[in-house]
Amino acid sequence: MRNAKWRAATKAALALTGAGALAASMAIFLPGTASAGTTLGASAAEKGRYFGTAVAANRLSDGAYTTILNREFNSVTPENEMKIDATEPQQGQFTFTNADRIVNHARSQGMSVRGHTLAWHQQQPGWMQNMSGSALRQAMLNHVTQVATYYRGKIAAWDVVNEAFADGSSGARRDSNLQRTGNDWIEAAFRAARAADPGAKLCYNDYNTDNWTHAKTQAVYNMVRDFKSRGVPIDCVGLQSHFNNDSPYVSNYRTTLSSFAALGVDVQITELDIQNAPANTYRAVVEDCLAVPRCNGITVWGIRDSDSWRSEQSPLLFTSGGAKKAAYDAVLAALNAGGTTPPPTTAPPTTPPPTTAPPTTPPPTTPPPTTPPPTGSCTATVSVNQWPGGFVANVRVTAGSSALNSWATTITLPSGAAVTNAWSANRSGNSGTVRFTNVDYNSQVGAGQTIEFGFQGTGTAGNLSATCA
Repeated sequence: MRNAKWRAATKAALALTGAGALAASMAIFLPGTASAGTTLGASAAEKGRYFGTAVAANRLSDGAYTTILNREFNSVTPENEMKIDATEPQQGQFTFTNADRIVNHARSQGMSVRGHTLAWHQQQPGWMQNMSGSALRQAMLNHVTQVATYYRGKIAAWDVVNEAFADGSSGARRDSNLQRTGNDWIEAAFRAARAADPGAKLCYNDYNTDNWTHAKTQAVYNMVRDFKSRGVPIDCVGLQSHFNNDSPYVSNYRTTLSSFAALGVDVQITELDIQNAPANTYRAVVEDCLAVPRCNGITVWGIRDSDSWRSEQSPLLFTSGGAKKAAYDAVLAALNAGGTTPPPTTAPPTTPPPTTAPPTTPPPTTPPPTTPPPTGSCTATVSVNQWPGGFVANVRVTAGSSALNSWATTITLPSGAAVTNAWSANRSGNSGTVRFTNVDYNSQVGAGQTIEFGFQGTGTAGNLSATCA
């Protein structure tokens, strides 16, 4: 889950009335200044879908950024501006200034808006991080209710709950302060969201759920199936689909999309980016979505490579200078080809999916060695996504010519900046010089291979650098 904001091109909305009609379709907007089939949003709209992007409020003053946004997209997702720390920085004190900038921009241009996100274990303000039990449960439900009510009728779909399942082969819920309030917390969040905004579609959103055989994918599938069987209000599933060399696009991706759709929910590709933006892979993702009638939209996580949370991977459709890449041409061609893609050769399951563990490949489930590992060289790079008062940093650790059995990365933060939490790494310290070390499932890194971890902080990070050992 990352961020988004977007576009402005005069768009003529098809006649719709009421919040329910707004939410009923996220792809009913046609750009008024572009011929159908010449931009991503216009071509997607012809197929009854949306093609969106993540938007950051502080980039809306960048003319080159908004030119592409307004021309190409018909849906936006605020990148960080609707997250918990941004909208309720102090308990009971809500602020929507930056989120409103994005929503108002989108609506003025005829774009739909995806709300991201109402309940998440990350990017919680300090007051929420320090809560537990029934007090936390009530605070979470109040946050969902207040934010969804404020934007009632303006949001086409909400990522109600984000990233609630653990990585690895267990298929278990992620251990978080929200999970520790009781296993029904996700259901409670969805019911609160429906009461607050009956017209919006309600989605569950997660990453590493692209491969149909993985335990995490199966766990989300089973939750959605259970919710549908019991009448819990869930309308859609979001696949983040952050593809890279360590988590590549898989040939059964279409099976995953169609299997979720067979449960009676929409499927949305919510945070798409692909390392080095290979045209063939971008084309395949779009074709897979178009082949599944209930896959009703795609959102890329940023516009230009320089806007990406993993900019060093050049994963988006536009260069940092705003030029269209070959991947852009491939996506537009696939959208224009429409329904010519053959249907998947494997039908979605008609019985419950397998509950056995996924392949024993990543992430490793064996514990790290208990004796000192052989040393090996490594490098680390940091990309930072900054917003007023806070930031998220993504760190890539790359092994040298020999494999690593463990790794440690040190980052020095500028004065006033502090780490509030981290994922996929153990942390020592929270300000000044902070040391991060591997956890059990990412200790081993093959020669020339990479792993990633991240952390969230307060203050201004600036341009961070990292040392690796």
